[in-house]
Amino acid sequence: MGKLLLMLALAAGAYFWWLGRGQRMSAREARSLLGLDARADENEVREAHRRIIQRVHPDAGGSSELATRVNAARDLLLAELRRSR
Repeated sequence: MGKLLLMLALAAGAYFWWLGRGQRMSAREARSLLGLDARADENEVREAHRRIIQRVHPDAGGSSELATRVNAARDLLLAELRRSR
């Protein structure tokens, strides 16, 4: 029974790793998605995110996939700005 649980856990881990593979967004793609240039500061990133998420959020009739990508773009750009400080 223990071996079976271990095999299932390993299979689930491999499956979720496979799903997440290749879905990382570049900073260039994040800026393009939010409509920002390379000189955008933290406030501009937050404003662009707020403006776009209002249109693409699932509660407003948008898709959850697109809302997830917009949130990921915001997080990536804010992390990049914090690292550069």
